[in-house]
Amino acid sequence: MRAARLIKMVLLLQSRPVMSAAELASELEVSERTVTRDAQALSEAGVPVYAERGRAGGYRLIGGYRTRLTGLARNEAEALFLSGLPSALREMGLEDAASAARLKVSAALLPSVRDASASAAQRFHLDAPSWYHEPEPPDLLPAVADAVWDDRLLHARYRKGGGRGHGRNGTEVARELAPYGLVLKAGVWYLCAKAGEDFRVYRIDRFTSVEPADERFERDETFDLPAFWDARAAEFARSLLRTEVTVRVSESGARQLAFTGDRAAAATALSEAPPAGPDGWRTVVLPVESLDVAYSQLLSLGPELEVLAPEELRGRFADAVERLSDLYR
Repeated sequence: MRAARLIKMVLLLQSRPVMSAAELASELEVSERTVTRDAQALSEAGVPVYAERGRAGGYRLIGGYRTRLTGLARNEAEALFLSGLPSALREMGLEDAASAARLKVSAALLPSVRDASASAAQRFHLDAPSWYHEPEPPDLLPAVADAVWDDRLLHARYRKGGGRGHGRNGTEVARELAPYGLVLKAGVWYLCAKAGEDFRVYRIDRFTSVEPADERFERDETFDLPAFWDARAAEFARSLLRTEVTVRVSESGARQLAFTGDRAAAATALSEAPPAGPDGWRTVVLPVESLDVAYSQLLSLGPELEVLAPEELRGRFADAVERLSDLYR
């Protein structure tokens, strides 16, 4: 533990001209007294750590000292490519590996570009979850992630039809999975895995247990994770649209329609609709998930949309209009 900390301290000092005891203590997650002891230990071991006193003082390496401890371990190299996803790294248990990788890369860079990592971090940040949603990382995510990185088979128990927001009474099944890749979508983690001869998608928060097997699987190098996910996501979105409603929309309503539900379905429905009449309104046959979902989504368009069919949904809109009229009379 201390050896790793001493190496990290050398890399930190190699990547910056000078660091205060407080800065080193914060980076190393130790006390300033421990920093002093570690600096003394490095000096005794032949590493030229020099302590400068005063307000602008701190610790630095002298004599152009360069350590050769910059070779990246495999997990560090893999984590480095995900370093723009700090929350994802943390949830997968790769935060320490990414931090070590960034330090090693920074230490190996020329002084003129050594601030590139900080510069990039100040200019780009990815916040994956949607607004008003505080996702909880699944407890089993680190174990699943380890199996993905290691190409190791997983013995898993999975709750079909359960999970957060879906109830807890789903049927539990056992599966042997070849875990190919992880996807983080709107704050929800998914595993793309091969079960038997088929590739499937599993919500990780529905796993009730996972146990890595001793044996590894041979990865199909032709498997394209982004392409697979895009195809399955589009297929899933289409599968939800089980019914249709007929509506009239104004020019403004047509522009807003894509933001009320499935964007692709709305775009297709508008492209297939007859041209607008003299009043600028168009009749559109729109695929929707259900009448309940259509009611909650389309009501947001207010007077820019009129439901024509089915009659049940039109009646609900008429009732909503009357109740709104009573409220605002």
